[in-house]
Amino acid sequence: MIFEEEMHMLDGKKIILRSARLDEAEMLIDYLKNVAGETRFLMSEPDEINYTKKDEEQFIDEHNQSKDALLMLAFVDGEYAGTCSFESKSGSRRKKHRAGIGIALFQKYTGFGLGKLMLKRLLTELKNLGFEQAELTVVSNNEKAYHLYKSLGFKECGIISNANKYDDGTYADDIFMVLKF
Repeated sequence: MIFEEEMHMLDGKKIILRSARLDEAEMLIDYLKNVAGETRFLMSEPDEINYTKKDEEQFIDEHNQSKDALLMLAFVDGEYAGTCSFESKSGSRRKKHRAGIGIALFQKYTGFGLGKLMLKRLLTELKNLGFEQAELTVVSNNEKAYHLYKSLGFKECGIISNANKYDDGTYADDIFMVLKF
């Protein structure tokens, strides 16, 4: 689905939220590699991100054309800051009430409310579309994100111990969280 451009002010910064465009495919691939290197809280290491420009264009187009998926970009004072997205868990009538969500920001754009703004807008879209619950996974040592999700009403509903094994041999759990509308 297309998320029409919105402008917000946050902590004295001009925020633009909108859907991704096909001509931003390379920027999004570079972004994924960079944010994966900035934190241990994402699903992959930077060298594991091997999307082609064509792959990313297809991903953008699928989200823009879909009625049950959204890829929202954020820009802070004109600079790209990160994404927030959802995809339906459908595949059967039993699951079409659920949406999986994700968010990732460059570290320099965390800590002033951008993630909360993006998630609130995304959750509003989900409610308006008739979804009954939003679901996400957070790495157990990502305390800031965990507290953000709790502040928005997400509840912890399960843990997978040692779900993430890092190159240095350490582990982190995955925490599953759900927000019922």
